[in-house]
Amino acid sequence: MKSGSIAQIAFIVFAALAVYGFVGAAQKDQRRTTCSALCAFGPAYAGRNRLAPDFELKDMNGASVKLSSFRGKTVFLNFWTKTCAPCLEEMASIAELARVVKNRTDMVVLTVSTDQGPDDVRDTLKVTLNGDAPFPVLFDPDSKIVLEQYGTKLFPETWIIDPKGVIRARIDGARDWSSSLVMEIGEMVQKPGGCPVEFFKSLPRGQYAGVCEDDG
Repeated sequence: MKSGSIAQIAFIVFAALAVYGFVGAAQKDQRRTTCSALCAFGPAYAGRNRLAPDFELKDMNGASVKLSSFRGKTVFLNFWTKTCAPCLEEMASIAELARVVKNRTDMVVLTVSTDQGPDDVRDTLKVTLNGDAPFPVLFDPDSKIVLEQYGTKLFPETWIIDPKGVIRARIDGARDWSSSLVMEIGEMVQKPGGCPVEFFKSLPRGQYAGVCEDDG
């Protein structure tokens, strides 16, 4: 083989490797950007292989509300009870999130209380929020949904459900839901690719776990 041909082949191989490296770096940067909010929030669980159990519960006015009626939207589903101090501590920020997404057609805040009903929590909400709750409050006094279907034993717990009804993240404990990170996560789960990082017991795992490590 002539030296010229060898040089051409070497150049082609080098160029192909350079392009492959460039594309790989670009994809890594894109994943890092897409996942930055989720990584910072550190969910107890994150994935895309679990469909949120559907349910139908009564709200403060006695009307029935079905989770699947919000299909097509990102749902921030919060479980709480009035005897849970951290629940009440984060309630103001949940209310702020509800106000932010109020005029959006792609997101909604929904809460489920395990208290007995409207009369049981009305005063607590008024004191905590200085007025009525700007988000729907549903009631599951027997915990048939909260415990039996979602497995929640400790409060507060918040589930982020994508427009297709798939659970994308579970957040344990009180958080600041007025943070801009929350909106970034809410918008991220609407995208076809989204963030590929999975979380289990608050730790990133799987093929793309390193994205969060790089981001940190």
